Amino acid sequence: MRENEGLGWANGMSREELLGLPVSVDLETSNRALGIGRSKGYELAKRGQYPCKVLRLGNAYRVVTADLLGLLGLAA
Repeated sequence: MRENEGLGWANGMSREELLGLPVSVDLETSNRALGIGRSKGYELAKRGQYPCKVLRLGNAYRVVTADLLGLLGLAA
């Protein structure tokens, strides 16, 4: 069993990795933290249904790390 498997968060990232993230991250990093596949993550962002705040900057999506950590129960 993975270290954080039973906690319901961070399927692909450790707590330390999550807490070390910059102010915003790309969608792929957020998808990894939430355990969402690449295609599903982009589909949700495009429809405005991503589980936390997503910023569209030109062709790129950025996720606000504070919202991501809050969703994962790691907000300060």
